[in-house]
Amino acid sequence: MTVNSRSRLGSAAQYAEKERHPLLSDNDINTILVNGAQISLSKLKRAQSFDARLYYYAEIGVYLEVSLSRGAGILDATREQLQRIHTEATHLHMDANKTLNAVG
Repeated sequence: MTVNSRSRLGSAAQYAEKERHPLLSDNDINTILVNGAQISLSKLKRAQSFDARLYYYAEIGVYLEVSLSRGAGILDATREQLQRIHTEATHLHMDANKTLNAVG
């Protein structure tokens, strides 16, 4: 094995190691939080039972709560977007409960 082939193998191994254990950047955590909340909101909209709506509403609340952590690299724009998603989820959940509990 030549010196060049050893250095190429070493570089390939280092590259593969980085690919297996990527580090999350600040933007990644912001994207994960917003996308997770949006997925939960879409599931909340499709939920057919009170328990399912409550579950997805709670999930959105968790994303919002996590966004309030200081020093985690979460941007103010992400917090605002999660707050809007949470507000929409609150209205959807409460409206569905009103419909469910309406006296006919």
